[in-house]
Amino acid sequence: FQRCVGMDALNSLHSTTYEIDEKHGTDYHKRFLEFVKMIQKEDLVIGGAMTDPKGDRSKGPSEQDDPDLFTRIVDSDEKGVYVSGAKAHQTGCINSHWIILMPTIRLTQNDKEYAIVGAIPADVKGLTYIYGRQSCDTRVMEGGGDIDLGNAKFGGQEAMMILDRVFIPWDKLFMNGEFEFASMLVERFTCYHRRSYVCKTGLGDVLIGAAATIADYNGVPNVSHIKDKIIEMTHLNETIFAAGIASSHQGHKMKSGVYLNDDMLAQVCKHNVTRFPYEISRLAQDI
Repeated sequence: FQRCVGMDALNSLHSTTYEIDEKHGTDYHKRFLEFVKMIQKEDLVIGGAMTDPKGDRSKGPSEQDDPDLFTRIVDSDEKGVYVSGAKAHQTGCINSHWIILMPTIRLTQNDKEYAIVGAIPADVKGLTYIYGRQSCDTRVMEGGGDIDLGNAKFGGQEAMMILDRVFIPWDKLFMNGEFEFASMLVERFTCYHRRSYVCKTGLGDVLIGAAATIADYNGVPNVSHIKDKIIEMTHLNETIFAAGIASSHQGHKMKSGVYLNDDMLAQVCKHNVTRFPYEISRLAQDI
C-alpha cells in the first residue's frame, strides 16, 4: 500500500543527486544508491514528505515569522545533521518504514538551510504524528471487510508530521544546502507523481463493473440510457489511463540513466483525475 510516493521520490532523487554531484563534486548519488539497495533488499515502504505548512505563502521559508513552517537544518555535528519543522498531509506515512524529507518549493540563497533532502526511519526520535480522521475510517472496525477489494483490514490515513531536532546521519543525506536544485527536484517529483494518479482508474474499473452488475440484477442492461452512462463512465476512466500510459511512453532518459516521463501528459493525467472520477461516481449513482 502507498508505495507510489516513495517510488516517485526515489526516481526524482536518482537524477537530481547525480546532477548535484556533477556540479558540486559531492557524493550524494553514491549515498542514495546505497540507500536504494537497502530498501530493495528489505522490501521497505518509503513515504515521500514534500509538503510543508508554508505559512504566509507570499513569503519564502527564510522570510516567515515562524522559521519552522518549512523543514530546515537547525544543527550539525561530526555524525550528521538535525532538522526541525513539519510536513503536512502525509498519506501513508504511519505505515511506511522510512520517510524521505524533501523541499517543497523553489529556494533562494537565503533559504540554504531549508535545502535539505534526507531519509529517516518512520519511528525516529523527535518525530510526532498528528493523525487525521477520515469519514469512513471506522468501517474497518465494523466487520464484513472481506467483501472489499484491496485493503480489507486497514483503512487509509494521513497525518501531520512534526519534527523536533530529528537526526539524519551523513550517509542518509542527499541534499545539504544546494538550494538551486530544489525546484528541479520538486518539478521532477511532481512529474512522476501526477502520472502515478493513473491508479485511480483501478477504482473506476471496480465502480463501472459494479454499476453494470447492478443493471444486470435489475434486468435493464440493454436500456439505452443505462448503456450510454456505462459507456461514458468507461470513456472517462480510459481517458485517465491513456494520459498516464502516454506520459510513460513519451519518457526520456536522464543523465543518471533513470527515465523521466513526459511532463505535459503527466499534468493532463492529474487534471483528468481532479474531474473524471467524480463524474464517473455521479453516473453510477444515476444508474
